[in-house]
Amino acid sequence: AQVDRLNELKVRKVVTTCPHCFHVIKNEYPQFGGDYEVVHHAQLISRLMEEGKLKVENPLDKNLTYHDSCYLGRWNGVYDDPRAGIQRAVEGKGTFKELDRNREHGFCCGAGGGRMWMEEETDKRVNINRAEEIVNANVDAVAVGCPFCKTMLSDGMKHFNKEDEIEVLDLAQVIAATLPVTAPAAQEPAE
Repeated sequence: AQVDRLNELKVRKVVTTCPHCFHVIKNEYPQFGGDYEVVHHAQLISRLMEEGKLKVENPLDKNLTYHDSCYLGRWNGVYDDPRAGIQRAVEGKGTFKELDRNREHGFCCGAGGGRMWMEEETDKRVNINRAEEIVNANVDAVAVGCPFCKTMLSDGMKHFNKEDEIEVLDLAQVIAATLPVTAPAAQEPAE
């Protein structure tokens, strides 16, 4: 039904912030007649920066790392675009540091397979394992490209009482913080 509706609306391109949606629309919808260009926002941001349409004017003075989402990374091979954006965001001021487990050897945030809603023993939770790696990386923030990862890693930071020291930010938040601040254009009063 969703593919039928998208086709009825003549959708050609879908931009998503969720790697799970990215994966399904890109790889499974074609089986049902849904053939769209599917772009994750990390790819869009990277492309806009490369084309000069998004320009870092205020590089971040932070030590950042990046957590690879399973469905964006291992399932779909999108590794370079998020890193390109982060590296541009800190260029000349901050640093980008890879986690020990990254890219095709990345580690799950713990939300996959419905685990986000499961009760587990606290010391065995996947997100605690990953959060500990981030804490040990000695960074100011971890960037993510997935809303599930953001939730799970935020919970992990709270577990270690690091939520005030290590920010968990969507890649778009990282890039937005570097953009020039401009006042909205003055509008003529309505008559």
